[in-house]
Amino acid sequence: MKFTIDKILSVILIISLPFILLMGAIRLLITPAFISLEYNRPGFPPDVYGFSQEERKQWADYAVKYLVNDAGIEYLGDLQFENGEPLYRAEELDHMEDVKNVVQAALTVWYVLLGLLVAIIIWFASMGNWRQLGRSLRTGSWLTLGLIAFIIIMVAINFNLLFEQFHKLFFAEGSWQFYMNDTLIRLFPLPFWRDAFILVGLLSLIGAGLILWLTRYVKGEAA
Repeated sequence: MKFTIDKILSVILIISLPFILLMGAIRLLITPAFISLEYNRPGFPPDVYGFSQEERKQWADYAVKYLVNDAGIEYLGDLQFENGEPLYRAEELDHMEDVKNVVQAALTVWYVLLGLLVAIIIWFASMGNWRQLGRSLRTGSWLTLGLIAFIIIMVAINFNLLFEQFHKLFFAEGSWQFYMNDTLIRLFPLPFWRDAFILVGLLSLIGAGLILWLTRYVKGEAA
């Protein structure tokens, strides 16, 4: 089969769309607004070691903002309890540095792919090839739905295993495991991450579903 520019761009669009939708959902969650939503939901576990709701949100906001700003680790390392003790142990700060590196690398790829997506849409529009654009968007959306279905099934079957494998993929063995009274665990207990995975899935499903609805009159398979 001869690979024309249109075919190559279609493949790029199809492959990149799941990441664009997933990372878009993740970016929406890396905000103080999601922290407030999660902490205020019914049934969210309180901090048994003494953080008030206000303190918990205050410190969690610092952690979330650190992931997307240009500050060094001192942004978190300088934080202290009222008794002068540092808020985070050295191992927690090391992990937060690792998390920031992963998040910012993923966001950089996301921004590039968003720009590429816009460029591909402009290309197909300028060529008047709306049908191939629609077919490619639909295929990428169905691919996203399949990936999200797998994630949601894994969350339902064994979230602990999914969470562990996710961390092993991006971080050194043991670097992400902490004591129950460590600040990171007190701010972000396991139910927080379970809810985050579910919400990322739902937001991605909404995005893919919207694309499928907008392209519902396109027929045929993507090239």
